[in-house]
Amino acid sequence: MTATDSAPAHPDTARELVAALRAAGIGDVDDSGLARALYSSDASLYRVLPRAVVRPRHVDEMVATLEVCRSLGVPLTARGAGTSIAGNAVGPGVVLDTSRYLHRVHAVDEEARTATVDPGVVQASLQAAARPSGLRFGPDPSTHNRCTVGGMIGNNACGSRALGYGRTADNVVGLDVVTGGGERLTLQTGTQPRDGVLAGLHGLVAGELAMLRTEFGRFGRQVSGYSLEHLLPERGFDVARALVGSEGTLALVLGATVRLVTDAPFRGLVVLGYPSMPEAADATPGLLPHGPTAVEGLDARMVQRLRDVPAAVVPDLPRGDGWLVVELTGDSVAEVRDKAARVLADAGALDSLVVTDPAEAAAIWRIREDGAGLAARTSDGHPAHAGWEDTAVPPERLGAYLREFEALLDQHGLQCVPYGHFGDGCVHGRIDFPFGSGSEPDRGRARYRAFVEDAARLVSGYGGSLSGEHGDGRARSELLPFMYSPGAISLFERVKAVFDPDDVLNPGVLVRPARLDDDVRMAAAPVVRERLALAYRHDGGDFSAAVHRCTGVGKCRADLQSSGGVMCPSWPATREEKDSTRGRARVLQEMLAPGGPVTDWRSPEVHGALDLCLSCKGCSRDCPTGVDMASYKAEVLHQSYRRRLRPRAHYTLGQLPRWADLAARAPRLVNGVLRSRLGGRLAKWSAGMDQRRDVPPFATRTFRRQWAERPAPAGAGTPVALWVDSFTDHFAPEVALAVARVLEAAGYRVQVPGADTCCGLTWITTGQLDAARRILGSTVEALVPLADAGIPIVGVEPSCTAALRGEAVELVGGPAAERVAAATRTLAELLADTPGWTPPSLDGLEVVAQPHCHHASVMGWSADADLLASAGARVTRLGGCCGLAGNWGVERGHHDVSVTIAGQQLLPAVEGLGDDAVVLADGFSCRTQLDQLAGRRGLHLAELLARRLPDQR
Repeated sequence: MTATDSAPAHPDTARELVAALRAAGIGDVDDSGLARALYSSDASLYRVLPRAVVRPRHVDEMVATLEVCRSLGVPLTARGAGTSIAGNAVGPGVVLDTSRYLHRVHAVDEEARTATVDPGVVQASLQAAARPSGLRFGPDPSTHNRCTVGGMIGNNACGSRALGYGRTADNVVGLDVVTGGGERLTLQTGTQPRDGVLAGLHGLVAGELAMLRTEFGRFGRQVSGYSLEHLLPERGFDVARALVGSEGTLALVLGATVRLVTDAPFRGLVVLGYPSMPEAADATPGLLPHGPTAVEGLDARMVQRLRDVPAAVVPDLPRGDGWLVVELTGDSVAEVRDKAARVLADAGALDSLVVTDPAEAAAIWRIREDGAGLAARTSDGHPAHAGWEDTAVPPERLGAYLREFEALLDQHGLQCVPYGHFGDGCVHGRIDFPFGSGSEPDRGRARYRAFVEDAARLVSGYGGSLSGEHGDGRARSELLPFMYSPGAISLFERVKAVFDPDDVLNPGVLVRPARLDDDVRMAAAPVVRERLALAYRHDGGDFSAAVHRCTGVGKCRADLQSSGGVMCPSWPATREEKDSTRGRARVLQEMLAPGGPVTDWRSPEVHGALDLCLSCKGCSRDCPTGVDMASYKAEVLHQSYRRRLRPRAHYTLGQLPRWADLAARAPRLVNGVLRSRLGGRLAKWSAGMDQRRDVPPFATRTFRRQWAERPAPAGAGTPVALWVDSFTDHFAPEVALAVARVLEAAGYRVQVPGADTCCGLTWITTGQLDAARRILGSTVEALVPLADAGIPIVGVEPSCTAALRGEAVELVGGPAAERVAAATRTLAELLADTPGWTPPSLDGLEVVAQPHCHHASVMGWSADADLLASAGARVTRLGGCCGLAGNWGVERGHHDVSVTIAGQQLLPAVEGLGDDAVVLADGFSCRTQLDQLAGRRGLHLAELLARRLPDQR
């Protein structure tokens, strides 16, 4: 049965379900098409439409939801952050999202070294709460900044540092649960089986002790199936730990008490290079006696994928095509270095690197943490999928297993980028199963099934586990008979019957499993190429392939701002799934899927999900799979309003350069009208603006007018083209003049291209792509002679410069656009490549920098950071977005979220900032937001440098 067959309920049944849930006192119940689309998938291959989504505000609402589902015979699936890769967080009935409200750390007991938490608390939030006590929660998945503790309990999550601190099961002290049969239990080590479920379970396993001792708990990463070894009498009949890894099929976790461990004061990395991944695996057992907290395997193909991401900064690694990243801890840097020396002596590596600087170590860890996304593309650009994602074998057998695994891939004509927790014998990898085969989806599913069945035989032959940390879910539950005897499979069914006799909780997972090749999202994805406005060059011109880049790993739900990331500004402002990059991608995927609630480009679900997308392009860099939601939104708006009446804002804000040209004929008159009470209100209403916004004043003399009146500079110099955009020309001519001054001081002869060279950005962001193509095409035609003459083209406004670097190629296309893109530079990039140029001194100057989101995401801000550092400035770089984002932040309906976004990083950073400090903001939007919300003027980099030139002293 497929998702489209099983999920839609009869209207009366759906209404009855929702009415019953609300009558039970559950406040947040949503059966809208948007909610069902958002929760139709997790980070796995699978698409299963739920009937309704419940976001409980209290654990009592979880219990009440279960009672309603039991009474109506509706399946119930618990979900945390939805980062599950095996398909264990999707279901056809009610999906219970604990992450929205149930995210409190109730207590940290420093003496007992425990913490009591809600199921929806994010692992990183627990770490932050424990850190002041010098403690940490041991298990540390790569998704630690968005995965929930409840989800970790469901899957028995492990992560990189399980080698040092154990799995989730090893760190659970007690659980508060309600079983599928409705019995509320408080479970702790030593809980006695007096009656009810516990008595039934005790009687069940008492007759199977020999099986429990021989088939279960054979090595640390045996996570597949139920972890029944914890029920052995010598292990104290620990039901709490036995429930860890049961994937929400036996009970709902209402709360947990977890063990905390002492966090070492110093950490360091030893990065070891080997000729190949199997050889790195061979070396792993010899490193374990040194007591590392992690031994991670990285593949050269995954690192290359990161190097291919625009604006990404990739740290240098030792020679080799396979690496081990060994983490060591100690009470001092000297102790860490001493341990590292002993590791190097036993490593047998081609090359090595010892890292004790925390920032450098964090950059290396980021490669590993983005692995699930980076591995989603093969070396030749084909999509790679989960499905055979985290098998594990005893570490001493890992090298041999990897060699046979690579041979099996070759036999099936498939590719995979392996990586993982080599110290534990756990291997991750995504494989290019041919699901997107257009008219032959069954062929892709058949090849998928054939491979995973052979792979299950292989890993079982090595005494391994089908899953090493993500659980079995829909991807591997059907394969459990390859790993367990018929008696063990029968025991799973009997355990399920004790806890969940009506099979309400997550049916189709572990017991009586769903077929692993049913409900595969990509297998039903159509090819969409017709009438597209953008090229989607990296996806073969297929819009469906582009939106299916999102694998659901959920990095967009993480707090990336503290590390300089941008994606996704509206998510931390609202905490709504629809406002994450993943949520938007899921709705677009549903738009293309058959039989779902989202039908076409104009569906309200699509526009509801995209409304708070700022088109910031943060996801184009920060999303490890390369999702570019700004481009998808432009395409949706283009398709929705093509040859139709558009919102007022599209004709006004979306065509702002055209209106600015008219305003330039009488700027003082226009400014006077806009400043008047009636004129301003009327103008803002006409433009679709929020009345709380001010319209920035037009310059009384544009840059181009001032430049034309300027005496021709004397002397020669290296020619450079200063490309001035419409925003700078009409609103901030002083910035362009500063750029010219800096370039001339650096020895350049500045020339300004003609007036009709707009990038069309406002047309692009409002989806007026036919007009944008004409405008941008004209600009490319005007600029390509400069590029062909070897003259660099320097942009002033980051968003417009990024349009020449990106949209020109995607929208206009052709060799001319590619040559213009290659010739376009930021000011910092050009100055960095200028022989003999040194920046004016900024020694001791405090600089708070807000990189424009397009600058950070498309060009990268590293050249600017290096310039400021070499000039001696003390720089605090902000992450996130200013919240204005061109026309988005001034449009009616966006003001409150815009201000909230500004309040995440920008406004707190400038509050109380001294008058001597500088706020650096190259983007016109960023400077406008600063002025209107903080009353502070931001400077463009050129203005800062021009102030310090010798003739300015």
